[in-house]
This record gives sequence, structure tokens and C-alpha cells, in this order.
Amino acid sequence: MTHTTPDRPARRASGAVVPVLAFAGIVVAVMQTLLVPVIKDLPQLLDTAPSNATWVLTSTLLSGAVATPIMGRLGDLYGKRRMLILSLAVMVAGALVSALTSQLLTMIVGRTLQGFAMGAIPLGIGLMRDMLPRERLGSAMALMSSSIGVGGGLALPAAAVVAQHTDWHALFYGAAGLGVLSIALTLLVVPESPMRAEGSFDLLGALGLSTGLVLFLLPITKGSDWGWTSGTTLGLFAASAAVLVLWGVMELRVAAPLVDLRTTARPAVLFTNLASIMVGVSFYVVSLVLPQLLQLPRATGYGLGQSMVVAGLLVAPLGLTMMFTAPVYARLSAKYGPKVTLILGMLIIGIGYGAGLGLMSAPWQSLVIAVILGAGIGLAYSSLPALIVGAVPASETGAANGLNTLMRSIGTSVSSAVIGMVLANTANDVGGVAVPTMHGFRVSFLIATGAVAVGLLMALFLPKPDRAPQLRASSEEEANLARAEEVLEALRGFRGRVLDADGAPVARAKVTLIDRRGRQAGATLSLQDGSYALAVPAEGAYVLAAKATGHGPHASSATHSGDARPVELDLALPGETVDA
Repeated sequence: MTHTTPDRPARRASGAVVPVLAFAGIVVAVMQTLLVPVIKDLPQLLDTAPSNATWVLTSTLLSGAVATPIMGRLGDLYGKRRMLILSLAVMVAGALVSALTSQLLTMIVGRTLQGFAMGAIPLGIGLMRDMLPRERLGSAMALMSSSIGVGGGLALPAAAVVAQHTDWHALFYGAAGLGVLSIALTLLVVPESPMRAEGSFDLLGALGLSTGLVLFLLPITKGSDWGWTSGTTLGLFAASAAVLVLWGVMELRVAAPLVDLRTTARPAVLFTNLASIMVGVSFYVVSLVLPQLLQLPRATGYGLGQSMVVAGLLVAPLGLTMMFTAPVYARLSAKYGPKVTLILGMLIIGIGYGAGLGLMSAPWQSLVIAVILGAGIGLAYSSLPALIVGAVPASETGAANGLNTLMRSIGTSVSSAVIGMVLANTANDVGGVAVPTMHGFRVSFLIATGAVAVGLLMALFLPKPDRAPQLRASSEEEANLARAEEVLEALRGFRGRVLDADGAPVARAKVTLIDRRGRQAGATLSLQDGSYALAVPAEGAYVLAAKATGHGPHASSATHSGDARPVELDLALPGETVDA
């Protein structure tokens, strides 16, 4: 049970909330690609072996995977805004640690802290669900979900410019500055959601999931170095399977689990998460292939000979297109639903990779590939939170979206390992240096196409929604009417009828719930028979104000005990209130 009514905002958010939350998502996503421009120089910069230097990237991936579902659940329990600020603060601390060191171990610690911020994505989506009216929710969640790709795409050229012209530690100072700015904007603009889940934090479940994820992702990210058939790799996979099975059995027996596996097993959630893995795989392939193809020297016969900065600029439209796709997605989803937009997005991704097999001979062709893939990935990413939100209770939004974000992270991890292995095994040895081949690039694109095909199959299995999704209303008035119908039978709150002076019902009267501090705690429109229903966020004294065209306004004070029984309260316009 939650402390506010499910599936509707507890209070109206200002217009700046969406861009501020999306900015936080972009800042967090920047951490994933921050070091891509200097990745080949890390062994020299950190005075270590190449196999050790890869931990600088692996540590961020592992901590992000662990933190995402945990922070989502903590947000459901103790406040999503609070946990969002905590995530960003840990990221800032990690960026400063990395900025002040060139020692491998300290750098890994800093990068681990930076990955902790990945939980900000599902927390932001949860805040949007709790605060925004449904006519704004579709495009807002789409932008927040796409911020993962937007941040990663925009970070490449920016980081390349910084790395090429200044000391590489400036990358971390810049990341810390962005984090501080995001925290300040969040404190100023984003209100806390009153939505809470009951229960306590499942510490044992968090430890079990974290251990299982680390044991699973570690051999995926290091398998190429250790050998895929080595005892270490196979042993870690076996240990991961054992731990996750035991964790699942334990979670099914816990009253308030970290992850509600019964909810996760619902077809709408299960197939969305499976499709998310495939979208994650397809997204990361282009990020790995195009920058290398663009920067390889023309002397290879297929390299495009571009500088680090130019390569970053040519790939940047991938993120920009994802960002501009958000409003397009909102229109398509409002008309056809998020399942259709997910399928459409995957079809476009497949077209992009298919066309890319023959578009690798000029820099401008990379730009075309980036735009097509950005549009497809943007539609697919935008659809995922809407599908999850439509399938889980409001009290589980943070945890459910955290798990979905984790699925995408697993997809990118698998993609990184598989494509890295393909490029390494197909590379030519030139003067002791492994140079990727065009054959390797094309095989990578074929793998991405196959992943999209599997994801498309998963999307086709998604069930049709049994209720209109939250982002289908076309106007605020229609959204309020639909919301009123949903909560008319709410158990905890106020309900009654809006009547005129003669006792006749008044339809489409706006009823506003105001708390003791004078803040709006809810709003709705009366139905055709004059009935209304408003849930309360907590016990206490409230004022219900009603207003309708052609009638004078009316307000009535009432107190709710916070229990499960509704308080019946009719409102007369204008005239005397009929008390409960």
C-alpha cells in the first residue's frame, strides 16, 4: 500500500521539472562514455598493464548495475528526490576522487562511485509518474529514458575536445561541475513525491542481488582477457547462477522484497525487460564500431582517417536524434500505444544496421547511420518506461524501472564483450598492433541486427494493455476526467457529488484538494452524475474547493483520519455544503 493514490500525480509539477530531471539523466549517462576518447591511452596514463586499465571502465559498469535496482527501491521507500540527490552527490565525490589521482586503485574507486549515479534514471522516471498529469507523462518519460543515449552521444565529442587540448583530468572536473549544477537545479525545482511503498529495505536481498550481478557481469566484461572457457570465467558464471537462484527463492518468501519477482514475471514486464536487453545490445554496437572506423587511417584501405574530435561530432547525432525523438514518440504512443512504438523503433534500428552494412566508405555515411539508429533507438528507449509504468503499481515504479534500466545495462555489457571479442579475433596484426578489419565491423553490425530481431520477437509477445495507458489523454481536461473515473472507487480519501443550488448534479466541475499548508494535494473533474473522488496523501485537515462554469466557487474544510474508509462529502455550487 502507498501513501498516495496510485497512477496519478500527487501534486502538480512546474514546467521546469522535466528538463531538470532529463538534465540529471544526461549528466549521469556522461559517466559511461567519459573516458572513451582516452581509452587507448589509459595504460600509459595510469602506468599499468592494459588488462588492469580496463578496470577503470568495468568498475563503473558493475557499480551502475548494482546501484540501479537498489536506488529504485530506496526511492520507493524513502523518497525518489532524496535518493536522486544522493546518487548525484556520490557521483560528484567519485569524479573529484578521479580528478585528483593518476593511481590505478584510487582511479577505480572514483570510477566505482561515479557508476553509482546510474540509479538516477529510474528515480527520475518515478518522479515524473508521481507528479505529472498524463498528457505530459509520455514525452517526459521518453526524454528521461533517452537521456542514457543522449548523454553518451553528446559526451563523445565534448570529451574528445577536452582530452585533445587539456589534461585528461579536466574530464572529471567537468563531470563534477555538471553534477553540482544538477543537484542545485533539483533542489530548486523538483519537489519530493509523497508516494511511498510500505515495508522496510530488503538488505539481504540487496546483498544477494549485488553479489549475483557482480559474479555475472565480471566474466562478461573480462572474458576476452581471461578466456571464455577458462576455469575462472566458467566458475564465476556457475557461481552467479547459484547465487541468483538462491536470491530468487529468498525474494519470493520476503514480505517486502527488493524486487517483486511475481510482478516481474507478468508478461508485460517480462517481455519488456527481455526486449530491453536486446535494445541495449544494439545501442552499444554503433558506439563501439563507428568511432573506430572513422579514426582508422586511410592507409588501411577502409579507414576514414578522421580526428578524434571529428569522429565524435559525426557520432553525436546519435544522441541528438534520440532527444528529438521524444515528442514524436509521445504523439505516436498516444495514438497507437507504446507497444507499437517499440516495434516501430526496433524496425528502424534493423533498417539502420542493414543499411550500414553498405554505408561504411565515407564519413557522411556514418552520419546517416547515426541519425537512423538514433531515431530507432530513441523510439525503443522511450517506449520501455511507459510499458513498465503501465504494468506495475505506482508504489513499485522506482524498483521496476530500476530493474528495466539494469536490463539495458546488461545488454550493453554483453554487447561490449561480444563485439570486443569479434573485433579482436578478426583484427590484423600490423607492426605488433591489432587493427580492426572491415570484416569485423560488418560482423558486428550483423550481430546487432540479430539482437534487434530477437528483441522484435519479444515485443510481439507483449500483451495488449487492459487499460488505457497513462499517456493516451489528449488534453488536461480529458486526463482529469479519466483520472476521476480511475479513483472514484478509491478507499482512502474524499468522495461525493458536486451539486447546484437545486440539488442537481454538476458535471465537469473542478474539485481541488488543498492541504493545511495551502498546497494543492490533488485535483479532479466531476463526472456526468456529479460524482468525484480524491485520495489523500496522509491524514489531516484539508479544504476541498469546487468551481464550475456558470456557478460560483465553493470551499469546504474536512478532516481525514488516514484510514481505509472514504469520507463522503457533497459540495453545493453555490450554497451550503452538505456535510458528510
